[in-house]
Amino acid sequence: MFSPEHDDERPGRPGHPLPGGDCPHTPGASRFRRAVERRSAVPLVWLHQRPRWQAPLLLGVLFILGLMAPGPIGALCLLLVAMFFVWLAFLTWPTLNRQQKTPRVLMTMVVLLLATARILGF
Repeated sequence: MFSPEHDDERPGRPGHPLPGGDCPHTPGASRFRRAVERRSAVPLVWLHQRPRWQAPLLLGVLFILGLMAPGPIGALCLLLVAMFFVWLAFLTWPTLNRQQKTPRVLMTMVVLLLATARILGF
């Protein structure tokens, strides 16, 4: 049984409403950026409709598996985490200032460094 205050945890129902806005893409964007934003629309809506805890939980599980799993399997898990970080960073990049960009770059670099270490057997 689900209570109304936990509506975002109800299976098969949207977690929260989509944000408003007139422009689904970055104004004045390059053709490549528009293509990435257009292809990202469906996965972003799908993610937005999931309960808020699912994506961080999945990323956390992949990160821990990446650190614990042997060699290539661990590296693959870490690369998936890094790819997700790069994708979200790319989509939000035009709206971020320097203080917001720095942690995203550092976090991605650390995960890629860890993935490289797993590939090399460390």
